[in-house]
Amino acid sequence: MNRLSRKVMSSWESFGPRFMPFADVATPDLPLGRLFRLSLFQVSVGMVLVLLLGTLNRVMIVELGVAASLVAVMIALPVVFAPFRALIGYKSDTHRCQLGWRRVPFIYKGTLWQFGGFAIMPFALLVLAGKGQASEYPAIIGHASAALAFLLVGAGMHTVQTAGLALATDLTPPESHPKVVGLMYVMLLLGMIVSALVFGLLLVNFTPGRLVQVVQGAAVVTIVLNGLALWKQETRRPPRGAVQAAPDPTFAEAWARFCEGDRITRHLVIIGIGTAAFTMADILLEPFGGEVLGMSVSATTKLTALFAAGGLLGFGYASRALGQGGDAYRTARSGAVIGVPAFLLVMLAPALDLPLLFLAGNFLIGFGGALFAHGTLTATMNRAPEDQAGLALGAWGSVQATVAGVAMVASGAIRDLVDLMAGATDGIWGLPGAANGYITVYALEIVLLLIAIAVAMPLVNRASSATDERRDAAGLAMTERVPAGSAPRGGQAS
Repeated sequence: MNRLSRKVMSSWESFGPRFMPFADVATPDLPLGRLFRLSLFQVSVGMVLVLLLGTLNRVMIVELGVAASLVAVMIALPVVFAPFRALIGYKSDTHRCQLGWRRVPFIYKGTLWQFGGFAIMPFALLVLAGKGQASEYPAIIGHASAALAFLLVGAGMHTVQTAGLALATDLTPPESHPKVVGLMYVMLLLGMIVSALVFGLLLVNFTPGRLVQVVQGAAVVTIVLNGLALWKQETRRPPRGAVQAAPDPTFAEAWARFCEGDRITRHLVIIGIGTAAFTMADILLEPFGGEVLGMSVSATTKLTALFAAGGLLGFGYASRALGQGGDAYRTARSGAVIGVPAFLLVMLAPALDLPLLFLAGNFLIGFGGALFAHGTLTATMNRAPEDQAGLALGAWGSVQATVAGVAMVASGAIRDLVDLMAGATDGIWGLPGAANGYITVYALEIVLLLIAIAVAMPLVNRASSATDERRDAAGLAMTERVPAGSAPRGGQAS
């Protein structure tokens, strides 16, 4: 092989690690193709998020005329199960069955709950809004059936994601866990992008019948994707009683072990405040685009794809930085810093009549949110005791999802309350009165981001001090290895 051929082959071999941040996660026992197939469960979760936070909230508020506060409550109902994610992770860590699986039973049950919720959701929403023939039914039926649908979808989504991420960490060596988690979330964002584009295309001409088709189609796709993801993934262990094993710790013991160490409270507070700051706008960005900027259903649904594209780049950047030894808390703080100008752009877009600013703000919100999520998740994984990946991921997910749900409910209530108090008066900067509530929520998110940055500073400074100490120790060791009187490379002896 001549010199040119060797250079070409060398460049091709380095293409994956250089331009695909997760290409080096694969091992001989877990090839990249199998890992990507496993990550399909995250694609289904991304589809759920787009449908709940991107499409249905816009349809319910604008097309179906449902109050934003009621929409916020319905979309936040899945969060009822979020506090149990730590318990779900613990149960999947210690579960034993006759088939020898731990994670698979939880993922299957979660998938079935998602399917059931999607099957009844569109009809429940039509009854809730009192549209067409559905107006013949009492309103209480619409409220109860819609609540049940959202609860089932939420329970399934939280169970699938917690057990699925734990399975992904089980199949890879410990040093690759942060990259694997990053890959899983990149696949979630890809699922969001593709789903947003598909839903936007299917709902160009919105009708209640088309809404039924789209939601029930999502139910079938969920079954298919999760089934493919799990096929021959988890190793079957000996059934219960076949091998004498040490007794599993109780949930309280496992949680106490996870909470060992200092500053765990500050760590969880940072996750909560930052998550609230990034998610309060989740149910308001698309209605804001439709009501204040006059964008169509298809155009606002595609905003989710732009948001997810920013998140995709953010996760890729964060994984590369953390893989090179970057500090997780510094990465999370950088995400919060980027979020401040992002929300300012969203606020200024209608005032300056520049929709491009609104698009740029959506992109930066996705990018900053991804940095924050990856940084806090990596910090959580670093705290995970051995054989408790499910509990660690569940703890992070519990705080994040619970706070996100509360923040979404609060954002809808604040928006409606401000609009009610302002009445028909014009908004600030000469905007229509409908913009008052939205602008108030965005300003509150900026305040929360500034608080998160301040709370994270001690952990960032501590990490910087630890890094400086390691560098000083490495420099001292290098100095001790250099013989007396010798000169450094490229210099002159003094």
